Amino acid sequence: MMEDRITINIADMRLARSPAVFVTFALGSCVGICLYDAVEKVGGLGHIMLPCRPKEDPGRQVFRYADSCIPEMVKGMERMGCPRCRIVAKITGGAKMFQIAGDGGFGNIGERNLEAVRNTLAELNIRVVSEDTGLNYGRTVYFYTETGTVLVKSFAKGVKRL
Repeated sequence: MMEDRITINIADMRLARSPAVFVTFALGSCVGICLYDAVEKVGGLGHIMLPCRPKEDPGRQVFRYADSCIPEMVKGMERMGCPRCRIVAKITGGAKMFQIAGDGGFGNIGERNLEAVRNTLAELNIRVVSEDTGLNYGRTVYFYTETGTVLVKSFAKGVKRL
């Protein structure tokens, strides 16, 4: 069966039914969130840049932020017939890409992104079933909706299956 390949750019999110394959390139401090319902074979991939959508000027970049992208993903999957109790998450990225002297938190945006992703998923009762996160290298992610498999590719570590 021919599969649809869907590229997810930075601050982007898409949902699709099997046999779609999602790919997002070069996750550094950004986090890739793969949500999946194995019964419906529906999946989604979001590529978030920052932890929290600013209250004073939220703008239209809903998918840029963990706290606004993930709820939209879950709502979209529910509209596609996926009960929340069946949706699981696999997360990738959140690396510390730069070592900064006197780092006041800027250099560790990856860690703050991961914390926001985990907190948002917990608030929505979505279980994280696997992850490849942190450290100091970039990742490219392939997510297969036919099986729920996530392949994480990096120059530093080769290929890892989640």
